[in-house]
Amino acid sequence: MIVLASELEELKANPNAPAVGTVIESNLDPGRGPVVTVLVRRGTLHVGNALVAGANWGKVRAMHDFIGARVEEAGPGDPVEVLGFDGVCEAGERVEAVDGERAARHMAQERLHRLKTEALARQQARKISLDEVFEKATAGSGSLGALQDEIAKLPQERIVADVIHAATGGITESDVMLAAASDAIIIGFNVRPLVDARRAAEREGVEIRTYTVIYKVTEDLRAALEGLLEPEDVEEELGQAEVKELFRASRVGTIAGCVVTDGKITRIAQVRLVREGTIVWTGRVGSLRRFKDNVQEVEEGLECGVVLEGYQDVKVGDVLELFETKQVEQTLE
Repeated sequence: MIVLASELEELKANPNAPAVGTVIESNLDPGRGPVVTVLVRRGTLHVGNALVAGANWGKVRAMHDFIGARVEEAGPGDPVEVLGFDGVCEAGERVEAVDGERAARHMAQERLHRLKTEALARQQARKISLDEVFEKATAGSGSLGALQDEIAKLPQERIVADVIHAATGGITESDVMLAAASDAIIIGFNVRPLVDARRAAEREGVEIRTYTVIYKVTEDLRAALEGLLEPEDVEEELGQAEVKELFRASRVGTIAGCVVTDGKITRIAQVRLVREGTIVWTGRVGSLRRFKDNVQEVEEGLECGVVLEGYQDVKVGDVLELFETKQVEQTLE
């Protein structure tokens, strides 16, 4: 009935447009890496196309049809297995061909950043009670208004400083009880807590901070908010090396004779083993040698011997990608 309806209504897709499709399923194959089944909806998908699907991107290294035969292109309505994505994609994600690997990587990174931001916002939906600073300013409360303005300038897209109460005058016991019930802190500007308020704060475990300079308030608030942000893992590429020869040693196993083709490789770096565009192993460098000497790093254009920690199945033509993962403190900006 679907085929009949499409014929009667002359439903057609443009095979000459940039490829657009949908992820039907996706899995991680130990030998081939991420395998993504895509149903092409529009355009024609070719081997070599750069693709983006949600927060994943890739370059089509190979495609197979529904019987497992290798194909070079897939048109509207064709389901194909695609090799070359950087990770396992979510079923139902929109797949689209873009202009080059750099554009695909950039789009995927932007989407990943947005997803992380949204997840962080949901996780911290219990808005930080940094306490209802200041809601209404009455006559004569110019300092309160100025402080409200400064707090409003703090970026609060990722974490919210929720003001639950604001008033002029000294800090009272009722202020402390409100803060205790709201899991908040009390900020006093050019005021001090009364004796009953101080005792109640000690009893209830409520923090009271007092200031005489406005910028110190906003500095401390910013530091407190940024302290709640998880550090972000950032990958820094160090270099690449290509395996030219293999050597066997009884004590260390397989030694990969390499030429550093880009950047440098270091003894303490992490490494990915890439074979025909597919990541087959990720780990660390076990040892690094120049001739017979153990070295800490080897620069571009030089030869070296590399032993991978806990991995022996290296082949001539494999590419070693060296990288470091660093934690970067996040800011509110």
